[in-house]
Amino acid sequence: MPEVLRACFLASRDLLRPGMLFQALWPPIVSLFAWALAARAVWAPARERLQGAFPDWSWLTEGWLADWLANIVLLMGFAPLVYFTTLMLLAAFALPRMMTIVADSDYPDIVRQGRGAFWGCIVNTLVAGSLFVVGWLLTLPFILIPGVLLIMPFLWLAWINQRTFRYDALAEHATPPERSRIVREARGPFYMAGAVSALVAHIPIVNFLAPAWTALLFVHLCLMRLRMERREGTVVWEQ
Repeated sequence: MPEVLRACFLASRDLLRPGMLFQALWPPIVSLFAWALAARAVWAPARERLQGAFPDWSWLTEGWLADWLANIVLLMGFAPLVYFTTLMLLAAFALPRMMTIVADSDYPDIVRQGRGAFWGCIVNTLVAGSLFVVGWLLTLPFILIPGVLLIMPFLWLAWINQRTFRYDALAEHATPPERSRIVREARGPFYMAGAVSALVAHIPIVNFLAPAWTALLFVHLCLMRLRMERREGTVVWEQ
């Protein structure tokens, strides 16, 4: 827990570094704008089709309730697409710059031994994001169960955050054996960081910064762990 809290503090501090706020904001803004245009084009017909597909339950017969629920389902359907697109933009464009700033400032002693970091991050984010979107959409019908609407988004965000950023944060610096060992031994802190970042993503306005803040959180968490592992000589180095 202390290392997660320290990483949270450092990630918050990093958002105030010169140029960092721009890198943090443009991916979610571009993603939201693009998917808002797509939603505008299909929202009305999609809502009508959803209303026609709802179960013939007595509490769904009222027009206003079916209309409200259809809007919620559509919103929940577009939400993972916006987040996934934001993660892809971060991994491809913003995170490399953010990583350079943080690593040069706080971790200059850690030698970069990663190989194929850029494409590795893209593939990792694409695979994890695809599982995230498909899993989210498949479990979407469960929001009809009271309380699930509050729990399901949190669990999915916690999973995608740790699954994506634990790799991206180590890609440039760690060798495959180092990365595998750290992921295996730090599973608890990674899931805790994923849960904390999922909570942050549910705070209005702040959630625009949540993906980048989460990336920075995992950068510090992973590089602190890599530094400790290398000093203790418990990882395998590639020559």
